[in-house]
Amino acid sequence: MSTTITAGDVTDFSGGGEERRKVAIILAFCGVGYLGMQRNPGAKTIEGELEEALFRAGSVTETDRGKPKQYDFTRCARTDKGVSAVGQVVSGRFHVDPPGFVDRLNANLPDQIRLKKFCDRRRYVYLLPVFALDPYVKCFECSERGRKNKITGVVGKLKGDSFDAKSLDVRSDITSNSLSALRTDVKSKFCYGEEEKERFNRILSYYVGSYNFHNFTTRIKADDPAANRSIISFTANTVISLDGIDFIKCEVLGQSFMLHQIRKMMGLAVAIMRNCAPESLIETAFSKDVNITVPMAPEVGLYLDECFFTAYNNTQFEDGHEEVSMEAYKEEAEAFKLKHIYSHIGSAERRYGSVALWLHSLNYRNYPDLNYGRNGHNTEPVLVYKTVGEAQETTEPEQNDENSQVKTSKDTITVVA
Repeated sequence: MSTTITAGDVTDFSGGGEERRKVAIILAFCGVGYLGMQRNPGAKTIEGELEEALFRAGSVTETDRGKPKQYDFTRCARTDKGVSAVGQVVSGRFHVDPPGFVDRLNANLPDQIRLKKFCDRRRYVYLLPVFALDPYVKCFECSERGRKNKITGVVGKLKGDSFDAKSLDVRSDITSNSLSALRTDVKSKFCYGEEEKERFNRILSYYVGSYNFHNFTTRIKADDPAANRSIISFTANTVISLDGIDFIKCEVLGQSFMLHQIRKMMGLAVAIMRNCAPESLIETAFSKDVNITVPMAPEVGLYLDECFFTAYNNTQFEDGHEEVSMEAYKEEAEAFKLKHIYSHIGSAERRYGSVALWLHSLNYRNYPDLNYGRNGHNTEPVLVYKTVGEAQETTEPEQNDENSQVKTSKDTITVVA
């Protein structure tokens, strides 16, 4: 969508003297091609598009354009680059008269952003390919070709430990040939049956409650009150088929979420389901004294499904008030999901294999913290190595890692693969 403004493009309703009104806007959007929800000068964002539409529709004046504080703009939740939403809510003081406010905004927004009322809980959905839970869909042997990847801060350590992990170089065997294979099709006979569903839901249930999620975000320390979050429910009971690929619909309901929190929660849950980490690692990660790096699932399967206003809806006002809910737009929201969000997630996995490529990196070489706690919470850093061309791997029995030998070192972390 072009953001060039001409005189004929802008509808001027602000000159009639009507006052601005405080309104809440429910909107849905497909996040592909956008660098997140939050306005960021010079970047293509959802809020940037919305602000332009508000200006074109005459709801924001030329004086206030580019100054969201002037019209008390707020959002219920932020989304990262590429993440979609079905029930996002924003509010502000806008010129909404004459009638037709929503229609005017939609007329000035791209098709992948559509408008659909204080928010106290949010529900996100992550569509995870069923094959991601199959422990046999992985790279068994890594060749010595490929690119180097630098992963920072990969070693688990206790607070106050003198060791400071700078970085870790690992070699990936993702070549052009393997990329093509991963993109086209992932062969798996894995079935998300009742036994698998019961186990995965049990793993997700460890997140339910109020905990310190400092290991599931970035730039927030364990002693920061902002790290404390409450998860109300986390379930994975439904399977849907998109573009010939079966996806598990993972629904998480919480009061609020931090940057990357849901993707990291999903990443660790998948690692546990694939037997790469013990179930106890989730509870260990909640400890303020433990700093570990957990895997982060790709962003393409995540979208904000709905924002809820339970406290407001349950409050009794003398003059009454209209309930804030998505119920009236349920059918419209489902149609939007199918047309824009689900179709994008299915086709993106089929074309680019985002999850398949991510699974390739889900191993102890890239994430040695997945083994954290299996050796009695050993707080000393470890030296992980593999001899090139070695005929037989020597592995500590308790490590359960068929690709590496683990030894203690006080100074160095090196991976040679």
